[in-house]
Amino acid sequence: MKEAKYHLYLSAEEQAEVIKSLIELKNHLASAGRYTDGVDDVILKLSAAKRKKLKVQYI
Repeated sequence: MKEAKYHLYLSAEEQAEVIKSLIELKNHLASAGRYTDGVDDVILKLSAAKRKKLKVQYI
């Protein structure tokens, strides 16, 4: 089965906010005694993502 790929373009502030939210989710799951492996994987992927400058044109 072919895995779908998604691209998400975030500014530095948006990326920081997403990571902060994921850490809060991880803490909530850990305090409830649930697994945090999935959240850990997403945090690692997001923090290791390449930075790419894009030019945005408004019409």
